[in-house]
Amino acid sequence: MQGISVTETVPAPRPLTLDRVAVAIRGLCKRFGRIDAVRDVSLTIPCGITYGLLGPNASGKTTLLRVLAGVLKPDSGEVRALGLAPGEEMRQQTGYMPQATGIWDQMTVWENMRCFAGIQGVTSKAQMEEALELVGLKDQMHRVVRDLSIGMQRRASLACALVHRAPLLLLDEPTIGVDLAVRVHFWEHFRRLNEEGVTIVLSTHAMDEAERCHRLGIMREGRLLAEGTPDELREGSGTSSLEDAFLHLVEERIAPA
Repeated sequence: MQGISVTETVPAPRPLTLDRVAVAIRGLCKRFGRIDAVRDVSLTIPCGITYGLLGPNASGKTTLLRVLAGVLKPDSGEVRALGLAPGEEMRQQTGYMPQATGIWDQMTVWENMRCFAGIQGVTSKAQMEEALELVGLKDQMHRVVRDLSIGMQRRASLACALVHRAPLLLLDEPTIGVDLAVRVHFWEHFRRLNEEGVTIVLSTHAMDEAERCHRLGIMREGRLLAEGTPDELREGSGTSSLEDAFLHLVEERIAPA
């Protein structure tokens, strides 16, 4: 697993009460043919924090986020986001950034922004420009997406997810292909959003990014092995590093084939 070489003291999230729940999942299962992509996952995510789904490729992180975003329907189980069941109303309250660049590469950054803003009912040019400014692309807004670097395409995709100022953001490996300075900028903005009450659920396989999350869910082979703060996961596994905690949990909870 790879991480970015940036350390940061993560501020404690604001005091939470039981009625401030952003995501509630009970017994979620999703299959693709004979493959159990998500296996009986249950978790509760409070409002105003960054929650990280940590695990290797094919662990179920992307599938779980796609179910939350309403892109996929679960085979069984219950999902609620901001108290809403999957559907159009829930999608209006959610910003979703897929792992693949979820924008049209033959259009300009600004044309993409206008399309995504329009879908969400945003007509304010200033609001669209603000989203581009946040990801450092305002001066590139008239460039065609396919002519941008992968990192810049990721930044444009994030801007489109941010434009309608949703209270819940679902980000699938948002920093893939993004250089170190921009990653730091992303995380600074994520923290500001948390302070404003926005909940962020993101997937990652980078340990340093996982350390920045308020809470983590460790996934492997579609299962949620454990969840808690980074400190709780280290303490619970009797290890000194998050990577060692992850390896310990995988060896302990996943039986050999």
